[in-house]
Amino acid sequence: MLIIIHSETNKSNIEQNLGRPEYSYYFVLKEFRPVLERIGQVIEVSDPDELVDRLYFDCRSRGEDCVFLSFSPPHRTPIHYACPTIPVFAWEFSTIPTDTWHGEPRHDWRVVLEAAGAAITHSSFTVQAVRDAMGPAYPVSAIPAPVWDRFAHRGQALGQSALAQRVTLNLRGLLLDSRTLDLRPYGPPALREGEPVSFDRPVGDCQVELDGVIYTSVFNPYDGRKNWQDMLSAFCTTFRDTADATLVLKLTHHDISDALNDMLHHLYKNQSFRCRVVLIHGFLADADYERLVEATSFVVNSSFGEGQCLPLMEFMSCGKPAVAPFNTAMADYIDADNAFIVDSTDELTAWPHDPRAAYRTLRYVTNWDSLCSAYQASYAVAKHDQVRYARMAAHAVNRLQGFCSQAVAEQRLRMFLADVAAQAKTV
Repeated sequence: MLIIIHSETNKSNIEQNLGRPEYSYYFVLKEFRPVLERIGQVIEVSDPDELVDRLYFDCRSRGEDCVFLSFSPPHRTPIHYACPTIPVFAWEFSTIPTDTWHGEPRHDWRVVLEAAGAAITHSSFTVQAVRDAMGPAYPVSAIPAPVWDRFAHRGQALGQSALAQRVTLNLRGLLLDSRTLDLRPYGPPALREGEPVSFDRPVGDCQVELDGVIYTSVFNPYDGRKNWQDMLSAFCTTFRDTADATLVLKLTHHDISDALNDMLHHLYKNQSFRCRVVLIHGFLADADYERLVEATSFVVNSSFGEGQCLPLMEFMSCGKPAVAPFNTAMADYIDADNAFIVDSTDELTAWPHDPRAAYRTLRYVTNWDSLCSAYQASYAVAKHDQVRYARMAAHAVNRLQGFCSQAVAEQRLRMFLADVAAQAKTV
């Protein structure tokens, strides 16, 4: 079988696309590729219009099966190829788009899913949302990005200590540390004093040492679903008098200045606190990323919903328990044995790419008090219950193995692609 793969973001444009809509599909494609290569020949194309059908008809001429996996949401998935085309997408809302706008029929995802005849997504939550719209028999498979093998191997080498002991990270980029930062320039206009940090300065090398109970989150601060405001304010409130609690926010976006100004304003509003907040924007070499994982006591998520959440899956695969909600894709791998669960309630919202901002779906709002309680309970375990911490770490590794290992992905992909090939032969 020939498996053609494509993502709009690729290795040639990832740097300038970092943080833009759909940029994470490239990382998902990279995780799927080694597994796909066990199943068939894989060709990644940058121009599907030029190559997909040419490759497909070449396969047909020699009796070989061929499929095109478009790592993109359905409204950005082409449906005019002769080659069987399968969207591979993430989704974290209760309903899929069933309206259209701007004269583009594909905004009604049912049009694309009907034309494709099958789809791959990353969670049972999204499978249910698709079948609610397409019918209970629609062939859609939940196959998460298979990150477990790579990160579990790192976790075995790192060990599972609940407390960081002077772990040093080297960074090429921007580092902001609440312990050395003057927040007065980020107050209300009438109260501002001093000069704000210049984010236009040349990128340089810097270093940070982490010690104590470390909470880490990796996200795009412009992504409105991530809800970093609650994560930050609940942390500063819970640990207002706790000097050895640190929140590390690793930020992913190509242009970070507006977001950093906003985050520093929120830090100003949450004064005064003895806990520590570290903002990182820049490149961490693999060894330093591993040191960040090693230093981390708990990985944190306070989002309104997740299509799968690669950073959360990665850290948990390394044996890091979570502070996170039990909803959307996270409900497939978060439980009370590997996480401190944050309560959430649903509320009406709009599909993120709908220019009308029409309320057509639900998102899941974090309960702020529950987040504070999860911080408190996790800190107590890290400091005083090493046996429970070790048990949670081991369960995180095992649960993620069953969710997003290469073995699980390969089994599901083989079954799915065999069904697609069989269906193509009947057309």
